Amino acid sequence: MTGRDALEARWLHLTRIALPAVAVARGWPVRLDHCFQRILLDAACGGRWYDHIADRPAYRRCDPAILDRAVALGEAVLAGEDDLPALNRRSLGWRGKSR
Repeated sequence: MTGRDALEARWLHLTRIALPAVAVARGWPVRLDHCFQRILLDAACGGRWYDHIADRPAYRRCDPAILDRAVALGEAVLAGEDDLPALNRRSLGWRGKSR
């Protein structure tokens, strides 16, 4: 497995399994994998991920540095070291939506 493969595997585990598993207990406003992916990729890109990543699936097409930042953010959120609701509000703000 390459370094990129391992990073993608960690990304998928975080967004499909680990973060959804704790979402209800932590009272997060999102529960679905694609929502976690949006929030983390937006934060890693500093704006709407699709303004920075040309194709889908974004985690496969993005620069490794972006994916590395997104994974680190996901791990920080899971560890309670970053605030998922705040990241979600910022992501929604970049998209012209509010919650």
